[in-house]
Amino acid sequence: MIGNRLAYRMLLLSAAASVLAACGGADDVGSPGEGVIVLPTPTPTPTPTPTPTPPPTGPAANCPTGTSNAGVVADRRNCRLPAQITGTLNLPKVAGLFYSIDGRVDVGVDVGGGGSAPGGQSAILSIDPGVAVVGQSQASFLVVNRGSQLNAVGTATQPIIFTSLANLEGGSTDASDSQWGGVILLGRAPISNCASNVPGGSADCQQQVEGTNAPALYGGASANDNSGQLRFVQIRFTGFSLAPNSELQGLTTGGVGAGTVIENVQVHNSGDDGIEIFGGRHNMRNIVLTGADDDSLDTDFGYKGFIQFLIGIQRPQSIKAGGGDTMIEADSSSPGGDFDFTPRQNTRLSNFTFVQTRPGRSAILLRGGTDYTLVNGVVVGPTACLDVDQAETVQGPDPARDEAGPPVISSVLFACPAFADPDADDFENAAVNASGNANNNLAFTATLTNGFVNGTNETTATPFNASTLNAFFIGTSYVGAVRDANDIWYRGWTCDSSYATFGSNQNCNSVPA
Repeated sequence: MIGNRLAYRMLLLSAAASVLAACGGADDVGSPGEGVIVLPTPTPTPTPTPTPTPPPTGPAANCPTGTSNAGVVADRRNCRLPAQITGTLNLPKVAGLFYSIDGRVDVGVDVGGGGSAPGGQSAILSIDPGVAVVGQSQASFLVVNRGSQLNAVGTATQPIIFTSLANLEGGSTDASDSQWGGVILLGRAPISNCASNVPGGSADCQQQVEGTNAPALYGGASANDNSGQLRFVQIRFTGFSLAPNSELQGLTTGGVGAGTVIENVQVHNSGDDGIEIFGGRHNMRNIVLTGADDDSLDTDFGYKGFIQFLIGIQRPQSIKAGGGDTMIEADSSSPGGDFDFTPRQNTRLSNFTFVQTRPGRSAILLRGGTDYTLVNGVVVGPTACLDVDQAETVQGPDPARDEAGPPVISSVLFACPAFADPDADDFENAAVNASGNANNNLAFTATLTNGFVNGTNETTATPFNASTLNAFFIGTSYVGAVRDANDIWYRGWTCDSSYATFGSNQNCNSVPA
């Protein structure tokens, strides 16, 4: 009997132990009334909040393939480009480094106007968004030779920046320029001024680009030639002169074809021209030219192209006295004054805003019998707005001279003390009043806000439908480069200075890490 009771108790204890062992959490707790001891549910240990990985600081450990380690500058690794780029070279965005140009750097070897020059070799240089490419010295510059390509494709939030070592080290101000050479883009599209006695626009018509210390040839017969892409790019503090009267620009294009894309490009504080175009057929859109020490836009040697949405702003004379020249200089003649060179220039420009500060210069200079179209513009200057130098520019079509007849100037607002250059001729009024030109205002009062955004007076002007000129152009309901305060195509990828503020939160005098 006693043994039976003992066995019964042992059985009860065993059962209780089994129940307790099974209690592993809220899902396993029995309901009240089942005669089971309920254990409190343990409070779970909270998952720790992940600590954000801090951004890397200091110089990168190594340089990407195809570049060489040149030490550390301004707490960043200096990754030097080779003097001769062959094949394909890509420059990725890497924290803690920049890429440098030391002296002349060539992309490819010139393939000639016809593509078969002895020793010619095509190459491609590709640059990722947010990359900084730095000229190590004043005599440093980049040459993209005929048959090769530069694909510098940034974004609105991560522009690609070509600039100077001084800028990287914090040694640039709004008065600075000429701290390195610049970017030279060459192609095989037609040009008019040949280095030898051959027909203009032929495959053998070529020319040496100015400002270089060794052959850098351009020109050919391939109108649709492709030299790559420049999109969301800044080019800062360029224009060093390697020889007297042979200057480098911010961006120089020579014989660049229509297959090339150039849009959303800012050239800031060039010691010579902002952009100079020597012939070719390429187009441009969304261009910002700030602080050029010579012409903002210079077009020569039979250039035929379309340009839309262009802001040009010179530095105030209080920042650099004597800085700046014209906003546009266009010429279709030879250096000797021959107006019969072909192909003739025929530049067509729509939706532009020019703010000139240099006194004693006309804002727009058309000479050498150039064919030119100016529509939907605002021109502000301290002296005269327009200078047309040769009668050939305003004559009717002449097979030996004009291809397009008198300049087309429509819906342009001229806000200068004098509309026309005060010389003895009257070609300016003859041009602006030529048949078909309309809605110009020769005594306009500018009301631009922020220096370049349309104000009350600009918004009441009647625009010209630029889409009727070519499918490249977008028809707009306004004149000028910037419709109003809500039109912010220039914001984000540009840099700001004291005299040209685009709301981009990036100062031209510093280089983002």
